Formats: sequence, C-alpha cells, structure tokens
Amino acid sequence: MKLIKRIFKWTGIVILVVVLASGLWLFVAYWRSSSDCERTTATPTHPMKAIRKCEYGIVTLREVEKPIPTDNQILVKVRAASLNAADGHLLRGFFAMRPFSGMRKPKDSRFGIDCAGTVEAVGKNVTQFKPGDEVFGAANGSIAEYVCAAERTLVMKPENITFEQAGSVAVAGLTALQGLRDQGNLQPGQKVLVNGASGGVGTFAVQIAKSFGADVTGVCSTRNVAMVRSIGADRVIDYTKEDFTQSAQPYDLIFDNVSNHSFSERRRILTSNGICVLAGIGGAGSHEGQWARLGGSLKALVASWFISQKFVTFIARITREDLTILSDLMESGKVTPVIDKRYRLNEVAQALRYLEEGHAQGKVVITVEHDNYA
Repeated sequence: MKLIKRIFKWTGIVILVVVLASGLWLFVAYWRSSSDCERTTATPTHPMKAIRKCEYGIVTLREVEKPIPTDNQILVKVRAASLNAADGHLLRGFFAMRPFSGMRKPKDSRFGIDCAGTVEAVGKNVTQFKPGDEVFGAANGSIAEYVCAAERTLVMKPENITFEQAGSVAVAGLTALQGLRDQGNLQPGQKVLVNGASGGVGTFAVQIAKSFGADVTGVCSTRNVAMVRSIGADRVIDYTKEDFTQSAQPYDLIFDNVSNHSFSERRRILTSNGICVLAGIGGAGSHEGQWARLGGSLKALVASWFISQKFVTFIARITREDLTILSDLMESGKVTPVIDKRYRLNEVAQALRYLEEGHAQGKVVITVEHDNYA
C-alpha cells in the first residue's frame, strides 16, 4: 500500500513539474517571440510593395526589400495572386499553431501562396525558365510586387488564360485535383456530388470531375445555381430548397467542402464502396458551427475504419506535375477559373473580409499593378 501511495505521489509531482515547466516555457516563448517585421527596420535599398502580417489578425501594405533569388529560385514579377481559406487561418494564428508560427506575433510575415506573373530573374541552377516567361503556381509571400519561388512550384501559363485566372489556381485547383483523383479514386462514369460547388475549390472540383468523365451533381445556394450549371454540373441542388442527403440517388464519391451533414446522413447516399472526401468545413473565416463540423469530420474518419465506405481527408501538395495537369486542362478549355471579385494590393484587408463572409462565387483575386505596366 505504501508503495502505491509513493508511486501516486511521485507521479503527481512529475506531472506538476512538467505542467509548470511547460507553462513557463510558453510564457517565455510568448513574450520573446517577434515578427521578422521587427527585425527588418532599415530603409529598403531596392523597395517593393508587399502585404505583411506583422501582427496576428492584421494585414498591412509595406515597403520592403525586393527579394533576391537563390541559385535554385526564380524571381517572379507578380501580376495577380489570390486568397484562400488557409490565408485567413494563418493570419488569425490559432493557438495550437503558435508554437510553430510564433507565439505572440507571426515569425514569418509573408502573406499569400497563389501567384501568376512574369519571370524577372532566375538562379544559376534553374533550367526550366528564363526571364520574360509567363508563369503561375505557388510561392510563399505571393501577395507582393515580387516573390521568389522554387522551380518545382511554377509552370508556364497557358496563352488562353489571363494572369488573374492563372493567379487563382494553385491551392484550390490542386486541392480539387488531388482530392478527386488521389483520395476519391475518381473513375469515368462515376456519380460525384460536390457539396459547396460554388466556392473556390468547389468550382474547380466540378470542372475537373467532368473532365475525368464523371456525372456531376453540385450543391449550392439559389443565387449560384446558374453559375454551377454553366461550369458543367449535370445537376444542381439548391440546398435552401432540398437536402441532398435525403435523395434516393447514391453517389460513388462525395467531395465535401462544407461538412455540414452528419456521418450517417452522408453514408446513406454513398454506394456500398463509396468515398467521401472531406475537403473543408465551410470555407474561410470563423463561422458558427465550425468546431462541431471539425469534430464531425474527425468522428467520420474514425468511424469509416469499420465500414466498407471510406471518409478521407488530406492536405494538398504543390507539385509541378499536377500544376502541369491543371495547365493542360485550362489550355484545352476543360477548366476555366471562376473569379468573383478583384481587389488591388492596397485592398487586401477588404478582400479578406469579403472572402470570410463565406459567399464568394469562385475565387477572390488580388491584382498587382506596376508603374511600368503597359
């Protein structure tokens, strides 16, 4: 009995010490954390305008030093970029992320991923691009006049696609492509339902699924029905008038950007070996019920281990191969990016507010104007 009491006593002491040490570490890390905005105070020698997140929750337009590409990088003169749900999440900096992103302030103040523009300069090891090439893809800090990108994250822009359209593709297009093809194992002739068909990812998912030969049903609100039908959906369900989970139609694949239905409701309309790809919880911004949706998605992931139907989730990867597939789809006319609104570089805060209202039709784009543009 004494041994058991001693074990409990020392276990309690160890736990208390760990908790106190962790709390002290968090306290010190919080107050010592700083943003690279504070570490870079000198007047830029070669200035450019760029959006920076020097504080959590706030974006500012600043004059910063123009980046210099490394031997393996490409300097892109940005013509257009776009916003994604992830940008808002990183800007707010949920507490669980802060040990990695910065406790009190973001360690890395750069903002944006999607971009399109012209190659300004290349590192000595770059072989695929040369100055003057028109490109699109992904680069950290893309909402700026210039950005450095890795060679593997860019591809040539199709001539029939504008910079604004190309600048909206990377994150949303790759999420849709990899979710349908890799996670959903999409095959020609299958019946696919896209929940949240009118958003940034959803508009790509509808078109990519059609290009793969699927029979596509899109789910959206009344005002978006015509648009979703115009981009190729075979059927469109207005969720304000009809609950798609009550349909008698079974689906081989559900691509769910919203996750606003229960595990059992979605399972009921899947075929016996159907797959539900959990691609989101309702778009950008903080909104009512998002934590319940996240919890429901986690529950669905675990529950699907014990049934023939599968619920899966993933994080999209930026790959040159898949960017090339998206480029080919756009060049052939099978995919056309849908742009809702355009904002200038000094209007990014307004653009974020609009995106996080949750009603964007397709993508919200940031256009970048240079003084020497024709």
